[in-house]
Amino acid sequence: MNAARQVLYDGRVQGVGFRYSVKTIARGFDVTGWVRNLPDGRVELQAGGEADEVEAFLAAIRESALAVLIQKEEISIVPPPHGVRGFTITG
Repeated sequence: MNAARQVLYDGRVQGVGFRYSVKTIARGFDVTGWVRNLPDGRVELQAGGEADEVEAFLAAIRESALAVLIQKEEISIVPPPHGVRGFTITG
C-alpha cells in the first residue's frame, strides 16, 4: 500500500547538514520524495512509498544523530507524489 508523509522539523535543523543527512539516510530505504529548508527556519520533508518503508525511514531519522537537533516534528498524511524519482534536496 502506498503512503506518503509530510514532516515539518523544528529545532536547529538549518545550516547543520540536516538535509544532506536525511538524503543519505533515504538511500537505505525504498522511498521517493524531497527535503527542503523553509523560510521560517524549519525543514520540510515529503516521502512516499510502501507504508512500512516510509515509517521505517522516518524512524531512522529519529534514531540518527539528527535527533539532538530536532525539537519538534509535525507529521501529516499527504497524497503520494506522482512523477517523483529518487529522494532529493530541493530549495
